[in-house]
Amino acid sequence: MKYDVAVVGAGFSAIAVTLQLLRKLSPHQSVAVIGDDPGFGRGTAYRSEFHIHRLNVAAARMSIFPDRPDDFLNWQMEKGRSVKAGDYVPRSDFGLYLRDRLAELLRQRQTCARVDFIKAKALGCLDIGADTTMIRLAHGGELVARNLVLCLGVGSASIPAPLRDLPETAKSHLVENPWRLGWLSKVGANERVCILGSGLTMVDQVLALRASGHQGMIHVLSRRGLLPHRHDRQPVSPVPPELPETDRRMSKLLAALRKQVRRGAPWRSVIDGLRPHTQTLWQELPDAEKKRFLRHAVPWWTVHRHRLAPDVADDLDRVLNDGRLTVHAGYLQQAELSRPGISLSYRARGSREIRRLTADWIVNCTGMERAGIDHSPFLQCMEDRGQLQPDPLGLGIMVDETSRLIGRDGQPQHNIHVVGALTAGRFWEITAVPDIRVQANAVAAQIAAELASSPASDVRAATS
Repeated sequence: MKYDVAVVGAGFSAIAVTLQLLRKLSPHQSVAVIGDDPGFGRGTAYRSEFHIHRLNVAAARMSIFPDRPDDFLNWQMEKGRSVKAGDYVPRSDFGLYLRDRLAELLRQRQTCARVDFIKAKALGCLDIGADTTMIRLAHGGELVARNLVLCLGVGSASIPAPLRDLPETAKSHLVENPWRLGWLSKVGANERVCILGSGLTMVDQVLALRASGHQGMIHVLSRRGLLPHRHDRQPVSPVPPELPETDRRMSKLLAALRKQVRRGAPWRSVIDGLRPHTQTLWQELPDAEKKRFLRHAVPWWTVHRHRLAPDVADDLDRVLNDGRLTVHAGYLQQAELSRPGISLSYRARGSREIRRLTADWIVNCTGMERAGIDHSPFLQCMEDRGQLQPDPLGLGIMVDETSRLIGRDGQPQHNIHVVGALTAGRFWEITAVPDIRVQANAVAAQIAAELASSPASDVRAATS
């Protein structure tokens, strides 16, 4: 088949782009959405059915449409729910909202573009003309598209090296991907669990364990032992940051923010006020300062910027206060099978002391892979063909200011766009709904304008 646009991916970025294409393309145009995830659009984040898994952004900021900021709240009203602007609702609600809004647009067949959902993994693509790309699919099929939008996200970080040599008998108790929630039912009520990583994913898994009836000891091990901060129960108003006009050294920027807080501005307000400027500020940083930020400041940025919903923070505090959750700061050195369980050795942060702990289960919550390519045969194939190049900071792949993919030759490819976390090297703040929806809207508008200016002859026609 030939399509005007092919969207590769099945997570939130893909549904955001698809919704905007449906709103902007004409009825005679066509879209293929390629992905092998049965829960299209919900991805990992919004598939969880645990009520305790809450959004960490208030409901008022979660509309999928930038031009309809109250749409998520309106959907809640349509469902007969009493949700206020500052509430942090279950993630499953947001997944259902995305499903409903997509279904509404798909039903408008007379006014919207046609969309075909192709359940397959994309393996690679081949340029077959100045304006056309052929995509190879895992089941042996192919399709042709005039425009390609990559919404593949990034993969989970691989397990730390010391765990890779554990015997096979121990690996059955090593959870590499905690979002495959089937592991929860296998954990005994009093078995010991060690979670590697102390961020938002760790919090989700601790609360899921407790909700599943687990009462045993939980150890959390991360390099710095930092826990996410909480949102205020009463929403705070953003305060515009007072930054030096031209100096873009990290030390000077941090000093300016600290000075603002010392003068009385609530730190949450300062962080929230920084948000509208973050992408521009990131692009103004010299490469050396970006590298300094990534080496030294990311963990502190993360715990202040990506905060817990108040109710979730309360739940975590209760687990901490009951004495059955301990946070360790240190560097994992060795893992070996013991009797019983798995013994971990780590070097305590700030010292040379080697400490040990033993657990029956090890859970990998170390976050997402930094490079963003290793998880995807499709991206690897594109890299081999010179169609993309990894971001030099190791944050994803290179794009220009309009989210067009940059090839090995350094030139943007006018008919290939990238949306979501893979563009962090250019935009940094591009993993949350408020940021991705703006990017998706802009990319869809560019594609619609280009298709309108250069219409093709019956691009829907079947080819063989």
